[in-house]
Amino acid sequence: MTHEEKRIYLIRELLSEQPQYRNMEIPGETEEQKRLLRSLMNIRAPRPIGQEFLAIQDAYLKEEVQEKGITDSDMLPVSPDDERLVLWRGDITTLKIDAIVNAANSALRGCFVPCHGCVDNVIHSVSGIQLRLACDELMVKQGYDEPTGRAKITPAFNLPSRYVLHTVGPIVSYQLTKEHCRQLSDCYRSCLRLASENGLRSIAFCCISTGEFHFPREEAAQIAVRTVKDYLQEDEQITRVVFNVFQQEDYEIYKGILG
Repeated sequence: MTHEEKRIYLIRELLSEQPQYRNMEIPGETEEQKRLLRSLMNIRAPRPIGQEFLAIQDAYLKEEVQEKGITDSDMLPVSPDDERLVLWRGDITTLKIDAIVNAANSALRGCFVPCHGCVDNVIHSVSGIQLRLACDELMVKQGYDEPTGRAKITPAFNLPSRYVLHTVGPIVSYQLTKEHCRQLSDCYRSCLRLASENGLRSIAFCCISTGEFHFPREEAAQIAVRTVKDYLQEDEQITRVVFNVFQQEDYEIYKGILG
């Protein structure tokens, strides 16, 4: 199968699962096909699927990642303030590292909004439908929504990283409170502890809660760096922590903090 044939196959299989979409015409443009495939993956409930589909999906997604380019976290320049800290602006789904952190919602099964711009949606879209299945298995076993400030670990499947750490950050609806700040600090500490307990040595954090959850960016960055530094004073397992940002505004904030 060519790359395009894999994409068409995946779209057809996902459309066939839903009676209302079975007769939908597949668009001819590549980008429209990619958007349709991602949308179908986003809205798909966590239920089993055949091994043939998974094999073709995995091959397709790995080719997509290779096309975007993979960044090795070991090659990134370190902070002059601490050689274990790294500031990097880029796509977290292209980072080769032990674990990346996903800013999840409390259901912990990914974002179901088609092609939404949140990091949760992007990570699930690139990882593949196995990630939602793995998250669903954890949550069914737990029996209740994930509390704010805690963390779960899953394989990364088709991502260049080995694992994904899922954490639920605080939602700031109105005024920022001390409780919000404590909860955000708990997110970073929980992820670091979970990574260390699982023998991981490197971890990349996205900007937890600063997007859809409206945590002020400056305060969030201060909490992130302070919490990581405090944790690393007592932990020798973690040797590299990447602060991953996507927007220039966040890059400038972290750059100011890290020197």
